[in-house]
This record gives sequence, C-alpha cells and structure tokens, in this order.
Amino acid sequence: MDSLPTVTVTAAPPCVMVIFGASGDLTQRKLIPALYNLHRNGFLPNEFAVIGVSGSSLSDETFRERAAASISRHCEDCADVGFLGTATPRLHYLAGRTEDSATYQRLKERLEQVHASHGTRGNVLVYLAVPPDQFAPIARGLQGAGLIAPGGDRAPDGSWFRMVVEKPFGRDLASARALNGELLACMDESQIYRIDHYLGKETVQNLLSFRFLNGIFEPIWNRNYVDHVQVTVAESLGVENRGRYYDTQGALRDIVQNHVFQVLCLIAMEPPSSLGNEEVRNEKVKVLRAMRRPQEEALLRDAVRGQYSAGMLGGETVAGYRDEAHVAPGSATETFAALKLHIDNWRWADVPFYVRTGKRLPARNTQIVIQFRRAPLALLPTETMQHANRLTIQVQPQERIQLRFQAKRPGPGNHLAQVEMAFSYDDLGSDGRATGYETLIHDCMVGNRMLFLRADMVEESWDVLTPVIDLWQALPPRDFPNYAAGSWGPEAAAQMLIRDGRHWIDPEGAGAVT
Repeated sequence: MDSLPTVTVTAAPPCVMVIFGASGDLTQRKLIPALYNLHRNGFLPNEFAVIGVSGSSLSDETFRERAAASISRHCEDCADVGFLGTATPRLHYLAGRTEDSATYQRLKERLEQVHASHGTRGNVLVYLAVPPDQFAPIARGLQGAGLIAPGGDRAPDGSWFRMVVEKPFGRDLASARALNGELLACMDESQIYRIDHYLGKETVQNLLSFRFLNGIFEPIWNRNYVDHVQVTVAESLGVENRGRYYDTQGALRDIVQNHVFQVLCLIAMEPPSSLGNEEVRNEKVKVLRAMRRPQEEALLRDAVRGQYSAGMLGGETVAGYRDEAHVAPGSATETFAALKLHIDNWRWADVPFYVRTGKRLPARNTQIVIQFRRAPLALLPTETMQHANRLTIQVQPQERIQLRFQAKRPGPGNHLAQVEMAFSYDDLGSDGRATGYETLIHDCMVGNRMLFLRADMVEESWDVLTPVIDLWQALPPRDFPNYAAGSWGPEAAAQMLIRDGRHWIDPEGAGAVT
C-alpha cells in the first residue's frame, strides 16, 4: 500500500471562544474535549483563550479543574500538552445570568483583559450551548454591550465576531423564521453558524469527496441507475435524562429536520462549481426546494410514527417511553418516524428516498444505503440470481463505506456469491475518541461556513415537514405505544416499503435483513 501524503496542519487565527452554558453537559462532554483535541493536533493557535459563562457560581480555578477532569474522561491522550496553560492560564470563567444586561458589560471587560493578556487580536467566537429560548436574548445582550461588530464578518480593524447556534433551531416554520429574524436584527448572516454536529463526522464530510472526486460514481448517481435510497438513524438508548425536553420535540423535530435532511442534501445535491462556502450551500438549498410537499392522502400512507413500549434490549428489560422520567403518562410524542420522500428534479424523479429514525431500536447505527437497479437481463436461472448492487455508507458507530456485488463461486455450475469491498476510516488513522465537533469548531475559527446551515436552509427543511407536523397534530395517534423496545419500529414502517416491493436494509450485526 502506498504511503499516505503528509497533511499540512493549518492553525486557526488568534481568538477568544466564549461559551454560554459553560457548566453544562455539552461543554464538558464535547466542547472542552474537542478543543483539547484541536490543540493536541496543532489546529489551535498559541494565542487562544476560553471564557466560560453560566449562572453557576464557579471560580476560574474550579472551571479549569472541571475542564481537566473532562479531558481525562473523554480524550484518548490526556497528557498535559499545555492546553490549559501554566504561567498564563487559558481558561477563564464568568458567572452571570443571560437575562441580566450587567453580565454582558462584565463580559466586555473580561474580553478586553483576555485580548490583552493572550494576544487574541479582538477576534471572538461565541458558542451558545444553552436552551433555544436563550438564543435571541443572548444575541440582544451581546449587541447591547457593543460586542457585535456591525456590517458583517469583519470589523474595520480586521477583527471578527462569530456566533455558533446549537439545535433545535425552531420547532416549526413559523418559529424558525421568527428566530432567524431576531438573530439577523442583531448581526449579519455571515456571522451566524447554525451547527449540526452530524456534519462534523468524517464519513458525512467524505460524501462530497466520494461523489465528486471519484469519476466512477457520479455518472451512475441518478435515476437511471439508482432504485432507491435509505437513511437510517437508529438509537438503542431511550430518552435518558432528556424526557422533559424530548417530550416537547419528538423524533421528527429532534433528528429528521436537521441530521437526516442534511445527509440527504449531500447525497442528492448537484455538483457545485467549487467546494466554496456558498456554492455547496446553494446546491443543498436546491435539494430542499425540490423536495415534494406531500398532500394529506399521501401522508397517511408515506409518513409513519411510533412510540416504544417496554421490551428487551441487550438482554435486559427496559421501560416504555411513557414510563420514562419526566414524560407525560399519556404522551403522544413520537419516538420513531419514517418517511417516504421524493425529490422532483431531473436527477432524482421517481426515485424514492426512505428515511427512518427511532429510539430503543436494536442498535446504535447510522447508515446510508444506495440501492442500485438490478441488471436488465437475467442471464442465469432465477434461483441463482442474487441481490442488486448496494453501496452502504456507515456513519456510526464505525465510519466505513461498503460496496456489495456478485461473483461466481469456484467450481462447476453458475452459483453466485455475495461479496463486498469495504473501506474503514480506521485505515486512515481515524481518532476513535474525537467528539465530532473538532472540524466544526475549527471551521468557525477560520471562517469556513460550508458545513453550517444558512437561514434559508433551515426554513426550507421546516417547510418540507410542515404538512407532516400539521397532520400529526390534527390526528392524535390511536395505537401508541406501537413497537416494542428492541425491535426495528412499528409494522406500518415495514409495510410502507413492502407496498413498493422493497424492504428496509437493517444494519449488519443487528438483526439485518439482506
């Protein structure tokens, strides 16, 4: 095997990262480890600092101790490589309520001190690791304190201000539009980075390279050769300690509107003129605009929801959704959603896209399946014919790509075997302990917006789902719970494909149907 080319490491420019929600789970479990991994691999500048902001009364030293514990717990190499700083500590903390204007004045003063002590040149990256009802108030507070440079990404002195917004971004089209309006009243679109951590996964990012930099795939990536596409986002866990939040969201809002639709855009988009920020995002928006808005009759057939009951998973009995902590006893929130979607353009006309996501399924697995059409002529007897070619792109737990095709078995007779070629990211030295946020945070620092959602992308995705949301709200489910924990969802989801002469491709090693 030829040796791999040396990768040139480009460090981000000097900056201060302000994290609202600094004492929360996302910061400690994902953001701090991601920053450590970036530092360890040479992607952070020496002129870098963190200011954590939350309502908890912590000292700088306590915040640093929590960060060190988080790195030790979540990072593979947790040796002291200078991330926390010694003579000049990098991590700072500010206690304050987000609704209090005094918090932002004190933050402004602290930023001036940190810019001076760390040489960060006035560059600020704000990360909102907080509930969505705090997004707009924080933006207004920052603007009121004069912390947001007007007129775009760059201030007259060359410094920049950028803000990362976590999901969920709205809960329907109207609320998404309202939130966009509130944020854009405080800053320019170029300063807003709506993050979807799925787009930080190597396999998802590789979809662009896989499609457009390999001449063997793009010519057959269309309705002439593809029979259908499946996207499965399966979770074996229940709602854990998120019952209060999840019961207001459900699978459609929590996974389909963001993760699933972003993956679909990368699968279905047209080749961009370049891999620049807006060229890629423009093509993704076109996919969302081309998605058919189904009418009520089609939705009754092509949109399936479910809720898990008690069942067996991993050899243990687990509770049903309505028995989880902080979930309403008669909750009608779906923990499973499956849709049949159509993209009405020249490339994909008449090719169905089947998507499903659910909790308490047999395994944690995210995969994309491109099912190709069968050969047009059966040269062998029917009983010896095998399955059509299939490309499977697995996003988690392993990051791998697998192509299935047929080969003749050795010996007399025409007996075929199903064989595969597979590539794993472990072959490239994939960091198994990466959080998935490393690339995204680095992109924010260097101003690369390609993997982030634009305002029109968010609104188009909600517009696609509006008919489903409206129908499900108008017709409460009568059969909940309708699938047992440890199964692959309600029978209606299987029937949705069976009616089309197809079936779900379950992940390998988890009760797969081949």
